[in-house]
Amino acid sequence: MSILVTRPHPDNAATADNLRTRGHAVLLAPALKLEPVAFQGESEVSYDAVLVTSANAIRAIAPQLPDLGLLELPLFAVGEHTAAAAREAGFAEVIVAGGDAASLRDKVMQSACDKVLKKNSTLLYLAGADLSRDLGGELGAEGFRVVTQTTYRMAPVKHLPREVCEGFAAHGIEAVLHYSRRSARAFLDAARDEGVEISALAIPHCCLSETVAGVLRDAGASQVLVAATPDETALFDTLERALRTRLA
Repeated sequence: MSILVTRPHPDNAATADNLRTRGHAVLLAPALKLEPVAFQGESEVSYDAVLVTSANAIRAIAPQLPDLGLLELPLFAVGEHTAAAAREAGFAEVIVAGGDAASLRDKVMQSACDKVLKKNSTLLYLAGADLSRDLGGELGAEGFRVVTQTTYRMAPVKHLPREVCEGFAAHGIEAVLHYSRRSARAFLDAARDEGVEISALAIPHCCLSETVAGVLRDAGASQVLVAATPDETALFDTLERALRTRLA
């Protein structure tokens, strides 16, 4: 029996390794594919800090970073995973929030209270094409100027790998891990197109947040579990709980 990971490449490789060290067999079916978008900066704008809500935003423009003059700026990362990607890309000053956009907003606001940033600072938000929250608007309402630059998009993968379809047909997949709302939707669309939707919905789905879980519930999944906090350690704990429940 295998655990199906829908997380996109390259992060899915680390997830698979972590699951294998826990004794699980793993199948990979990345539901989304990273497509970089060329950075279109405003040369006349001087930024005071950078905001990032995904490691993919850093990866997508990594080749351009040395020429953009951003590496010397403080960078506010949504969580430790994104912070690690920022440090690897060359950012020296990285401030880490609690794992979601709300905590990132609060971290920026607290930095203004602590005089790390000015209240009217100009912030560069490196973002994906599909935003689940208007972080720029929320910070703008607090007096910041936020310039949002799309650096990547995540395109749905239309088909599941053959071994995954065969796994569903043979009832050889015991749970699915989901990391974002969009990837959950893409996975469901692909499962429907491949004719394995009924089998896919019949097993536990472990989700990083309640927002992700809502997509699975709306599709008819009856065993949907949500991580206590939006991080992979908590998601793995949720997976173990789901598997114990199935065995009980």
